[in-house]
Amino acid sequence: MIRGKHKPGFTPHVDCGDNVIIINADKIKLTGKKRTDKVYVRYTGYPGGQRFATPRIWLDKFPTRVVEHAVRGMLPKNRLGRQLFKNLYVYAGSEHPHAAQQPKEVKIS
Repeated sequence: MIRGKHKPGFTPHVDCGDNVIIINADKIKLTGKKRTDKVYVRYTGYPGGQRFATPRIWLDKFPTRVVEHAVRGMLPKNRLGRQLFKNLYVYAGSEHPHAAQQPKEVKIS
């Protein structure tokens, strides 16, 4: 939806201008043992600075980060992907401050 592939005028190198609001990010379900066995790796830049985290840790501290990380991995790894990521808004609860923009609800099954 962020890329605009559902639009008839889709062009791969253009930001189609769609913003996506994801609510209830804290209620996501992970199948199998992904909650404890999947590992997110980051590097601080210092020697010995490799840090590891699991989705269980991220969901406890930052419930929106799991969804953001997943969506960022699906976007292009270039300037366009960084611009498209700014069109994503993720909220842990069901409340969001975008009611004035009259967003349309899309059910994903």
